This record gives sequence, structure tokens and C-alpha cells, in this order.
Amino acid sequence: MIKVLSGVWALLLGIVLIMLGNGMHFTLIGLRGGIEGFSSTELAIVTSSYFLGFLSGARLTPLMIQRVGHVRVFAALGSFMSAGLIALPLLTEPWAWTALRIIVGFCMSGIYVAAESWLNASATNETRGKVLSAYMIAQTLGIIGAQGLLTLGDAATSTLFIGASILVSISLAPILLSATPVPAVEVAQPMPLRRLFVGSPLGTVGIFLLGSVYATQSGMGAVFGSQIRLTANQIALFIAMLFAGALVLQYPIGWLSDRMDRRILIFGLALLGAASCLLGWITGGGLWPLMTAAFFAGGVTTPLYALLLAYTNDSLSAADMPAASGGLVFTFGLGAIAGPLVAGWAMKGLSPYAFWLVLGATFTAIALYALYRMTQRAVVPVAETDSYLNILPTASTIAVEAAGEWAVENAQAESETSLA
Repeated sequence: MIKVLSGVWALLLGIVLIMLGNGMHFTLIGLRGGIEGFSSTELAIVTSSYFLGFLSGARLTPLMIQRVGHVRVFAALGSFMSAGLIALPLLTEPWAWTALRIIVGFCMSGIYVAAESWLNASATNETRGKVLSAYMIAQTLGIIGAQGLLTLGDAATSTLFIGASILVSISLAPILLSATPVPAVEVAQPMPLRRLFVGSPLGTVGIFLLGSVYATQSGMGAVFGSQIRLTANQIALFIAMLFAGALVLQYPIGWLSDRMDRRILIFGLALLGAASCLLGWITGGGLWPLMTAAFFAGGVTTPLYALLLAYTNDSLSAADMPAASGGLVFTFGLGAIAGPLVAGWAMKGLSPYAFWLVLGATFTAIALYALYRMTQRAVVPVAETDSYLNILPTASTIAVEAAGEWAVENAQAESETSLA
């Protein structure tokens, strides 16, 4: 592993710095929005606007790179994102934040495309799995670490926003100075949603619903914490617990995924997520029950994403996987746009604890649909499935395609080893 990391450490360092800045700004939106008196509906629109920009960037950035080059696009998007972050405390109006978040989301998506292209080009078939795992850990640690940085300042001032902007700016240096040669960017045209649904109904519906869950957790979690009067430090801990759960549970779930019917595991994890949300709802704001609920609700979200990707790949031919990856990323983005809007509306109309009700209902819908699909299609034998895809919901199509290729190759290698 050390030998693998020696060739990509600078890229991973840049990713950690980017995630520190991006993770800070996600929580800051909820904290500062509460201070400014924004309603949950207004903050829901602001949250969804990020994912609208992210989805647009995923589609347009590869075209931009093909026209003007990898380095120029990467540097330009990083600069615009840094400027967008530092402009947030200067324009504390919902409409301005909505526009700025579209820009930040677009830029972040493009940065992912560029960084993941370099990372993928730096890996070989033998090291790709380890590189992707290291990439996932770097992203998650960056988000968790960002919550710790939030305790060093006051969200009512511009200091933390400036800090997030600085982190994004300096993150470009290790990536640009180490990433050579410039890789080609080739992204397959996304598979039409109808065709994707026919190929894998559970994968398509599950990814859409999970997009709603992920965006609600990451975007509205701080809003929820602010509205139930948690302190800034407690809100930072709450968000950190959402992602710490994912870091701890990813590998045990991945191990199970390669040894049992994935639909049963999807059903079980979705039920665990729903039960965690029920705990968060009934505790009435008790700090440690709330943190426990966050740990498990967030902990199953990222593994469920990887699990649904792996399950979808099991249902498709290798030739269809690149196009399916694009279709799944697009489907996830649609869910991510819709989720915060539903949560924001419910939180305003009912109470802040509707945050848990919306998440719990969505997890329950995933579980029930997985249960239904078990009655509609025969189980795929474990020996015929691809390896679990160790990938985060924030990844672009580049990383999802690379993970899909690795999963197929790794499954084939394990099959050949067992036959030898």
C-alpha cells in the first residue's frame, strides 16, 4: 500500500485540502443561514442549487476539457470556486447564495472530474482498487476534518469562509505540480434512464432515493442542528458523525456484499437507516442518542451507494457499464436536487424533526422496493457477481467508471484463482 501511495500522495493531499474547504462550506451554510434568519425552505433551495450545479458540471466539464485542456479548466474552476466561497459572507441573501452555490457546485464537479482523471491515469490495473480506496479515505477524512476546523472560528463572521476559500486555493498546488502527464478525458454518453431502469430497476430507483438521502444529510443536517438549538461545536460533531459512520462501516459492508445476495443487504441496510432515523426523531434532541442516530444513518448511506452501483453492474454487460455509470450519476443528481427541497418544506410545515421523518421515509422506501424486487428477479449467484465498488456518492463519472472496470477485473481474477 505504501508503494501505491508514494505515486499518488500529492494528488490525495490535494483532495484532502479540497474536501476540507468544501466540507467547511457545507456546514457553514446551515450555521450562517440560521444566524441570518433564513427559513428552512430557503436553505433547502440553497442546498439543492449546489447539486444542480454539480449535475451540470458533470455533464459539461469533460467537453470543456476537450476544448481548452485539462490544466486550464482545472485551474479556472478552482479559482472560481475559491471566489464563490469567499463571496458567500459578503452577499447574505437567499437569491445570492443560490446563484453562488450553483457556481460552487459546478466548479466542484469539474474539479472532481479533473482530479479523478489524473488519479485514474496514475493507477495500474493491479493498483486501481487500492488507489480508489485511498481516494475514498482521503475524501472522508477531509470532510470529517472540516468539522473540526469549524470549531476554530465564528460562523457569524467571514473568518471561516475565508479559511475554506484558502484551503481550496492551496489544494490546487499539489495536484497541478504533480499531475503529469495530462490524461485524456473520455466520458461515455449516459445511458437513457428508461433503458437503465429496464436493466436494473432496483439500482435506478435506489440510487435516486439515495441521492435524496445524501443531499438531505449533508446539506440540511446543519440546518436541522441550528433549528433545534445545538451549539456550533455540536453541529460540527453531528455532521462529522454522519461521515465517520461511513468510514467505519464501509469495509464490513463491502465484505458482506461479496458473500451474499446484495438485495438482502440493501434491504437490511435501508432498514438500519430507517431505524436510526426513528431514534433521532424520538430522542427529542438528546445529544448522544442524536449522535448515535447520525453515525448509523450516515454510516449506511455511502455503503448503500457503492452497493447499488455494484448490484447494477451485476445486471448489465461489461460493454454497458460506462454508459450506465453516467446514467446512475445523473439519477443520483436528480435525487440530490429533490431531497433537500422535500426536507425543507417538511421542516417548515411540521417541525425541524421532520428532517428525520423525511430521511426515515426515504430509507423505508428503498427497503420496501428492494423487498419487492426480490420477488421479481432470481438471485444472481455470488460467484457470478462483480466485486464491491468502493466509491463515494461525491465521485464523478470518471471514478465510477474506473471502479466498475476494477470490479469486473478483480472478480475475474478471483474466479481464475479459485479455479486454479
